[in-house]
Amino acid sequence: MKRLVVLGGGESGIGTALLAKANGYEVFVSDKGGIKEKYKEVLIHNEIEWEDTRHTELKILNADIIMKSPGIPETADLVREIRKCGIPVLSEIEFASKFTNATLVGITGSNGKTTTATLTHHILRQELNVGLAGNIGDSFAKQVYEEDFENYVLEISSFQLDDCIGFKPHIAVLLNITPDHLDRYDYKFENYIASKFRIARNQTKDDYLIYDADDEVIVNHLKYHPVQSTLLPFSLIKTIEKGAYLDKENIKITIDNTEIIMPTSKLALEGKHNIKNAMAASTVAHLLKIRKQTIRESLENFQGVEHRLEQVLKINKVQYINDSKATNVNATYYALESMDAPTVWIVGGVDKGNDYQELFSFVNEKVKAIICLGVDNEKLMSTFGNMVDIIIETQFMSEAVKIAYKIAEAGDSVLLSPACASFDLFENYEDRGRQFKNAVRKL
Repeated sequence: MKRLVVLGGGESGIGTALLAKANGYEVFVSDKGGIKEKYKEVLIHNEIEWEDTRHTELKILNADIIMKSPGIPETADLVREIRKCGIPVLSEIEFASKFTNATLVGITGSNGKTTTATLTHHILRQELNVGLAGNIGDSFAKQVYEEDFENYVLEISSFQLDDCIGFKPHIAVLLNITPDHLDRYDYKFENYIASKFRIARNQTKDDYLIYDADDEVIVNHLKYHPVQSTLLPFSLIKTIEKGAYLDKENIKITIDNTEIIMPTSKLALEGKHNIKNAMAASTVAHLLKIRKQTIRESLENFQGVEHRLEQVLKINKVQYINDSKATNVNATYYALESMDAPTVWIVGGVDKGNDYQELFSFVNEKVKAIICLGVDNEKLMSTFGNMVDIIIETQFMSEAVKIAYKIAEAGDSVLLSPACASFDLFENYEDRGRQFKNAVRKL
């Protein structure tokens, strides 16, 4: 009997433990922090051995395989010990993919993953039996264990890809690559780029790679590191023969000489970046033989994702917008780009080596005040201090929203788009977004 040790008792860890036990593995779950009560109950009910608040090396280093949570970095002492022992380390995505024959759609990129994965799933589920997993909802492993869909849309982060060895999605989507999480990649952008491209490394010519042809980082990497996959680019500025492009006000997608045309005016989601997300999702749907009418209708009625440019409330003619999911500069770039009213911008958190320069033109043009919400706001204060008349710092969401309420006038927008991780003041970006919405509702 093979022994699988799961490091991290969160969603992906518990799912992996269940799937492994059902497939005859001896399983041990170890979490250095605390495991949530609901997960402990699952482990006890399924008679899976576990520990929390510590890692017992004797029980870990005798594993045949280790599945580590994507949140645990390679630099952790325990991971170094595991590598020294030569024990294979897999991600949950890699492990679960071995136990399903489903058609896999893998979606990655620095920004837009959740929106594109959710939108793709929304279109496909109209006609197919399909699960949505990865960085979103119930874990992939748990879904394979419980109901094993015939198709999966997987939102995959670079951390998950780092421990993928044989993973091979039939359709891979690479939305964009901008510097993010560089603290995990020795501050080398090329390491992060290589990590994203792992999504296509095992693909053959019978598989597809859908990618943004306007993204120079992706295009350059493909030039010097070609992949085996059939390429289907999408673009807002080039004419694409095989793939998707913008022709005036219409999205045109051509695959195997069949064409689908979709007016952008009918898209439920606004902004240039969402035209790209729609192109990527529609290309996947087209490949999986979803009817054109279904694709069109799904794009028109898609409601978007919580914490992503989510319109919360209008109070005294001021629109409050929750974009808590913007955990890097590029995501905030999209948010500020889509603002068409004077904006009070709430920003800050854990800076991952951010370069704010690409935001300068938007800040000068659209932002009337900045509220820095973080434990350490020094970099924000010095970067933007001279650009706006009002810049204030706080460490409480309720206070940030009250300050915004005082500053904003009729016709303005208040935008929470932090450009940073949330872990200094909040549990995660969802917690940050919900606190923002609660504070707005209490105004």
